[in-house]
Amino acid sequence: MSGANLIPEKVIAFRVYKDSNDLLGVADVTLPSLDYMTSTTKGAGIAGELETPTIGHFGSQTIKMSFRTCAKSLTCLSAPKAHHLDIRGAIQVANASSGALETRPLKVVVRAYPKKIDPGKLEVASAAGASAEMECSYIKITLNGETVTEIDKLNYIHKVDDTDELTAVREALGLA
Repeated sequence: MSGANLIPEKVIAFRVYKDSNDLLGVADVTLPSLDYMTSTTKGAGIAGELETPTIGHFGSQTIKMSFRTCAKSLTCLSAPKAHHLDIRGAIQVANASSGALETRPLKVVVRAYPKKIDPGKLEVASAAGASAEMECSYIKITLNGETVTEIDKLNYIHKVDDTDELTAVREALGLA
């Protein structure tokens, strides 16, 4: 979302798709935290302790989705394999220069394994509260057509904007 005069305001709407084209349903999504794996350095030459991230390495990354109903599309996520999910949305931004409200695309792509599928409860005239909790091995966040973050744990990729932080690691391992 480049532009010094654009103020991101809100998510207008989004949809969740499996395998790029199967709509999973009406959902609320909690994206995974990007928690670096860290270690503490202490000893001679350091005045105290210093906790630093390990380049390109992250802890568990869980995506959580809550659905209005228990549908076949939710139960299909229980298959013990990696599932490809696309979350496509529209972000509202205020253009401070012109005063216009504008729309920018958001896309989040994840490859995730099921951890917990909850079909929810059945109650007359109520949402079921069905949910899925999944472990991400891959996440890519694109705002307005620009990739801002990409993490692929199985292929040693960690991109921040245009920089892949794991290029030197792949080269050292003979993977590049």
